Amino acid sequence: MTRLSPDDIAKGIRHLPSLPIVVLDVLKSFEQPEASVGELADKVARDQALAAKTLRIANSSFYGLSRKVTTIQQAITILGFDSVRALIAAAAVTDVFSSGRQGGFDFKAFWRHAIGTGLWAKMLARQLKLNQDYAFVCGLLHDIGRLVLVTRFPEQYAAAMRYRTQKDCYVIEAERAVLEMDHAAVGRALADYWKFPVIMQKAIADHHEPQGEDLRDVPAVVHIAEATVHALDMAQDDDDLVPVVSEDAWKSLGLEACEFRGMCRDAEAEFEEACQILVV
Repeated sequence: MTRLSPDDIAKGIRHLPSLPIVVLDVLKSFEQPEASVGELADKVARDQALAAKTLRIANSSFYGLSRKVTTIQQAITILGFDSVRALIAAAAVTDVFSSGRQGGFDFKAFWRHAIGTGLWAKMLARQLKLNQDYAFVCGLLHDIGRLVLVTRFPEQYAAAMRYRTQKDCYVIEAERAVLEMDHAAVGRALADYWKFPVIMQKAIADHHEPQGEDLRDVPAVVHIAEATVHALDMAQDDDDLVPVVSEDAWKSLGLEACEFRGMCRDAEAEFEEACQILVV
């Protein structure tokens, strides 16, 4: 029996490791203009493992700082509040699922795809004058439902991936055919359970099929970013297929071809370094 019900998903989600409270506070703070920089910095500093990983990323060559930062408050001063919030969220969520090895699932390809989508979402958001660090986090987490499925339901998910190979179809089509559930819906359920901000829940839920209210906003940005990463084979997945891009979502970005080509060069320059520092 491979079919998964909403109750099955809810039970599986409840058995996942919880995100640290400070990380949930960080994610909520993206939608709180009055969020206290000092208060959040103090909370992160109390979680020594999270603070250490955040500082390691901040001090990597990816950011090219001229001097080493030794505290979260320093990192915020130099990199900015939004950038450090994005780093904290990325460091924490990648740690929650870092030990998975179930069912032959290619975690390396998964994280390469996630990081690539985050980087592209950040660059696209910059062009639209949206919060680019928030877009990065949404892009990084867009496929988080797949991690729920592969870690909590490994046998059922392996059956779905066998179907994908046999039919040479998209992952989401295989999930719906075998599980009667897809990773976008599962990701939305997890995002709701972890009380992610609404726009992040939308980006996760709609990244394959953006809705009208998503246009020219972060969910549409994540949709285009994800398709681009597939097209450029940034995950290095031999069986990868490029998804269909929503014409409405693409038009809503208003990008010129020359702008898009410039982003390709920027993404290539940043991608491998980001992979090395975000996931060990």
